Amino acid sequence: MSVTKPLPHDAAQLHVTGTARYIDDIPTPNGTLHLAFGLAQIAFGSYTLDLDPVRAAAGVVDVLTADDLPFANDVSPSVHDEPLLATGSIHYLGQPLFLVVADSHLNARKAARLAKIKYAEETPILTIDDALAANSRFEDGPVIWKKGDVDQALENAPHQVRGSITMGGQEHFYLEGQAALALPQEGGDMLVHSSTQHPTEIQHKVAEALGIPMHSVRVEVRRMGGGFGGKESQGNALAVACAVAARATGNPCKMRYDRDDDMMITGKRHDFRIDYIAGYDATGKLTGVDFTQLTRCGWAQDLSLPVADRAMLHADNAYHLPAVRITSHRLKTNTQSATAYRGFGGPQGVLGVERVMDHIARDLGLDPALVRQRNYYNSAHRRVDLDPPAPQTTPYHMPVTDFILHEMTERLLEASDYTNRRTAITDWNASQTILKKGIAISPVKFGISFTLSHLNQAGALVHVYQDGSVHMNHGGTEMGQGLFQKVAQVAASRFGIDVSAVKITATDTGKVPNTSATAASSGSDLNGMAVANACDIIRDRIAECLASLHQCRMEEVTFADNTVTVGGETMSFAQAAMTAYQNRVSLSATGFYKTPGLAWDRAKGTGTPFFYFAQGAAVTEVVIDTLTGENRILRTDILHDAGASLNPALDIGQVEGGYVQGAGWLTTEELIWDDKGRLRTHAPSTYKIPACSDGPDVFNVNLWDEPNPAQTIYRSKAVGEPPFMLGISAFLALADAVAHCGPQYADLQAPATAEEILRAIKRARG
Repeated sequence: MSVTKPLPHDAAQLHVTGTARYIDDIPTPNGTLHLAFGLAQIAFGSYTLDLDPVRAAAGVVDVLTADDLPFANDVSPSVHDEPLLATGSIHYLGQPLFLVVADSHLNARKAARLAKIKYAEETPILTIDDALAANSRFEDGPVIWKKGDVDQALENAPHQVRGSITMGGQEHFYLEGQAALALPQEGGDMLVHSSTQHPTEIQHKVAEALGIPMHSVRVEVRRMGGGFGGKESQGNALAVACAVAARATGNPCKMRYDRDDDMMITGKRHDFRIDYIAGYDATGKLTGVDFTQLTRCGWAQDLSLPVADRAMLHADNAYHLPAVRITSHRLKTNTQSATAYRGFGGPQGVLGVERVMDHIARDLGLDPALVRQRNYYNSAHRRVDLDPPAPQTTPYHMPVTDFILHEMTERLLEASDYTNRRTAITDWNASQTILKKGIAISPVKFGISFTLSHLNQAGALVHVYQDGSVHMNHGGTEMGQGLFQKVAQVAASRFGIDVSAVKITATDTGKVPNTSATAASSGSDLNGMAVANACDIIRDRIAECLASLHQCRMEEVTFADNTVTVGGETMSFAQAAMTAYQNRVSLSATGFYKTPGLAWDRAKGTGTPFFYFAQGAAVTEVVIDTLTGENRILRTDILHDAGASLNPALDIGQVEGGYVQGAGWLTTEELIWDDKGRLRTHAPSTYKIPACSDGPDVFNVNLWDEPNPAQTIYRSKAVGEPPFMLGISAFLALADAVAHCGPQYADLQAPATAEEILRAIKRARG
């Protein structure tokens, strides 16, 4: 079988030779025009425009404002609150006010800066505290989910801690920026090439902007140079702008953001503050916890409500909370509209409860690993007792029936030599005055499925040609994660052929309609099953044809090793395909899959929002310089649950990348806005993603080799988002190192930059 093999990424050679084609590499026809937005330079207020200097600039063909748009002026993925071009009021610094259409990218950008704009500036709402004071929010009040009697549990708890942790946002920093190309077709149709994770949403928004049915818009995506959630909704503005300009001028139109514009215009990860009160006994076991999650959403709703929901859904992470209250505030501010980012709110919720575990351990003087293990969900399903305990339930009342972190943690602690290293680090810190080391473990239990249930569906289109070659298409998008290769391996396995015989083609709304975004770690789960369904339909047709010709039962027709065996005779798969074709058998099929068993009541906060959980754990060791705050990750050991991995090489790559990106969020990556609402960290010179040298010096990654109990494609598990949260162990290790600097609770905040580490050291020393 092709599945389970550690095959290289399908475009690996193209990537390393620089020949992989992205949107900006697509050859454009003569007469292609280029677009740029004119951006607001205040965060809140009104304005008047004089665009005559822009229209007179070199190379300018047209300048469009909101009044020039033919139909809907909206690029929102949710509630139509995000105009493509502002309509007289400004809601964040960087908001597009007008659109320049010119003969070159450079001329468009130069002209956009020539507008004469008069502003009537008002005081913006920029911070969480500003929004609370102004009651500026996206829902009438906070969302509250409860389980048990929290107030009574806290009152009766022998011990109690309370605290607060802030965590910053995060820039996606995909290597390929946002880009789109619109090509007018006959009859008013439009072909759009977009760097997007959600082709169907681009199709929908372009059709809406042009006043035409969705069947008149075709969107194609071969690959993205990274997405991380930043291309789930943020590409809408470019695609719509290109389509509107192409309609207005009759010319192909192209748009790409320069890095500075990209960072100024687009949304980031939601920054949070989580306040907590936790009650527990002398062993560190929780009796009750009260979380208040405050989410800064930015100026438009975008995907903030489901992001905030998922933060609530992951407030427990791997821990049974007998009594819990989670209060979530979704706050509206005059900043970029925060959007989807790898983990989709889950990392923020997980970090909140991991801080609680660390705080309890510090208060009781216990090993934080032990406190975590004592609070894990039980493994009732693995007990062989005559009367095993019932599965425990999450804060949203879903039974946890497949919890494997007890076994995973024990294996990881042993493999990483955690106990001996922790003792050695304590001895080291006792003898050192400047350099201090820390070590920490953090687990993850991450729910897999879209929480908007109808998105848990996928389609596919598969053709088998008469020479035995296979053309495969599905609704998922490739952003470097290896989805296309995994799904090609699925197709090859269904037909019993080499993966080299399967052609992977661009995602295309004209081939597979009504696709969901490639998000929520569901790409392989959904599209793999849809492709398997299509392949099985064709395979069964071939088998039925051959069985009839050879006068045997269909069960006697088998597909393996590029051959088809029929009643004891063998032929190549190509011969079998030709035979079916010559007997007028259809060798094309659509496939479909919908995730079973989901039921979620968002208002009540109860139900089964997830098909299964992906789990993992990481142990990280760090060292800090107490004079400068500088720090390094020395070693990381990870054991991650990918089920029966479709491709271990690709999955390990995802684990490594996810960990480093997660560690970057909590250490080096810091977004800073000034008091006027201007993002000051809007370029690589001021915003620091982890470099190659920032990874662990020793990096041990292994996969937990056990099939998924849920009926997923070949019993694999999703591996896109869950490993991101393993980077939390780096932050906790830094907190451990700081704790060795003094007797007080250091209260390290995120991101733990060098400056924040110095502040925490000062707090630890009292």
